[in-house]
Amino acid sequence: MSVPSAGAAQVDDNTAIQIAQPRETIFERGADRKLFAESATAADNFYGFWNNGSQSLLDAAISKEFVDHTLPAGRPQGPTGPAIASRAFLAAVPDLRAEVVQRLFVGDRVVSHLRFTGHFTGEFMSRKGNGEPIDFIATDILRVRDARITDNWHLEDNLTFLQQIGVILKQ
Repeated sequence: MSVPSAGAAQVDDNTAIQIAQPRETIFERGADRKLFAESATAADNFYGFWNNGSQSLLDAAISKEFVDHTLPAGRPQGPTGPAIASRAFLAAVPDLRAEVVQRLFVGDRVVSHLRFTGHFTGEFMSRKGNGEPIDFIATDILRVRDARITDNWHLEDNLTFLQQIGVILKQ
């Protein structure tokens, strides 16, 4: 079992995965049970990783050929990209919690509606947090092959996050 990296949320891998268990799971009728189980394990590890930054959870979740189809500017492609993003978020919001509101399984895809919460007590974009509450949503579409996530299409509500930490003024 891996322990969180420095600056990461202080929960172990099992707790990180438990935090990310979906509130609701929906899968297509007649779904391949083996693919469903492999996809669920990969997604559990991936969202657990967002809760604690554990390299072992990330390694268990994504393929070495991982492709981010909505790669933000400046973030490297491949498995390094999520690792860098996680470090930045956990440095800004050390108590970050990634919760899966609902998860849909369709063929080799996993669609997750996520809610991220915590407190801005770290640093982000040269700003120091003062405990501002963080609460924003995201959606992922993951492709899973051979029990690993190979592709991700994602959309985060960055406007809300940036408003909550004071980078963008609320209107």
